[in-house]
Amino acid sequence: MTEKSTTLTPRSILAATSGNVLEWYDFTVYGFLAPTLAALFFPSTDKLASLLSAFAVLAVGYAARPIGSIIFGHIGDRVGRKTALMISVLAMGGGSLAIAALPTYEQIGVAAAVLLVLIRIVQGISVAGEYTASGVLLVEQAKEGRQALTGAWVAFAMMWGCVLGSAVPAGFSSILTSEQMTEWGWRLPFLLGGLVAAFSAILRRNLTETLIDKDCEEGVSPVWQSIRDHSGLIGQMVLLLIPTSVIYFVIYVYAASYLSSEPGFTSADALDITTANLIVMAIFIPICGLAADRFGLRAVFLSGAIGTFVLALPCWWLMHRDDLMQVFIGQLGLTLASTAGWALSITALTLMAPALLRCSSVALGYNICLALFGGTTPMVATYLVNRTGDDYAPVYYILFAVLLSLPVIWRLPKLINRMSPELEVRSTKAIRKSAT
Repeated sequence: MTEKSTTLTPRSILAATSGNVLEWYDFTVYGFLAPTLAALFFPSTDKLASLLSAFAVLAVGYAARPIGSIIFGHIGDRVGRKTALMISVLAMGGGSLAIAALPTYEQIGVAAAVLLVLIRIVQGISVAGEYTASGVLLVEQAKEGRQALTGAWVAFAMMWGCVLGSAVPAGFSSILTSEQMTEWGWRLPFLLGGLVAAFSAILRRNLTETLIDKDCEEGVSPVWQSIRDHSGLIGQMVLLLIPTSVIYFVIYVYAASYLSSEPGFTSADALDITTANLIVMAIFIPICGLAADRFGLRAVFLSGAIGTFVLALPCWWLMHRDDLMQVFIGQLGLTLASTAGWALSITALTLMAPALLRCSSVALGYNICLALFGGTTPMVATYLVNRTGDDYAPVYYILFAVLLSLPVIWRLPKLINRMSPELEVRSTKAIRKSAT
């Protein structure tokens, strides 16, 4: 393995994280426009069935992420982090432009729905390497004692992608009439996503690599090595991230669609509340990173998990009130409780992963979690509420997710790999030599 000594500059942080803005912008836009897309691509006399179909496409995009983990994990560990980042952002941006130009069901029939699904699959594959490769690259370059803050900039960028993903549709909804939004206005946010991709690709041309594996096991895929030798670790990565994934999609995607369908609330109201809370989360993410560098990853992770468990029920109750301010406060409480998980995830995963297999193992853990417990959450929440008649069913799902993660959070100090890359390379070579 070769290592390049680099100085982490604001420009390199911006270049590495810019694709995360696009990733979460695009997926947030899709989630918030789900009711409109449901009517345009999955028309049905049953509004619930139509909305479930639109959320199912969101889930399909996330289900494709494990495939992307295989592709981009291999590229990141064998070719380089920079190459993985360039390919992923261009593919994601191309998908956004394709959706912006896609004919609707009324124009080409069921082919419209099929094409939408295929585009989301390609995007799901492409973004699988975005968050993980950029996070690994930054944390590898971070100064000792600043890994959590450095990794937090990835989540910071993600949240601003979410802010834009809610603010842009809200802005267009306030300018255009409902008829204009349905006819052509919904295409504009996806068109902007393509422009973000182009900007990110330009920034990334001068990115510097950190670690390039030259001591790998020849003829063996790094993804297969990760699954073969570190499946237990990957499973613990999934458990660590479950609450973060579930909470986000419950309070920002499912709840936004739910609120916009309630009497007295408009889509603009739901988007305004969500945008404000995403800005709050973005502001607090670096603070969580600083706190983790000062007090440790476990302490801050645990505070967020306990806060979520305590606040989930009362905050959900507030989100079901008729008063707009109470709804905002309810979402704010869950936002603050879940901020630590987003802020610290990529740093924790990177430090947990073996250096030779970082991109592959981190990509597998992160994307398997989002495939199983992220993209499916709006669909699961919608189904549970309609099946049980209990509006609090999504909260029980959140509480269950937190309980699953607590044992892993407690074991974080033991799970984090504290060896330097050079020591790990020598250790790995020694193990191979002794086995031959």
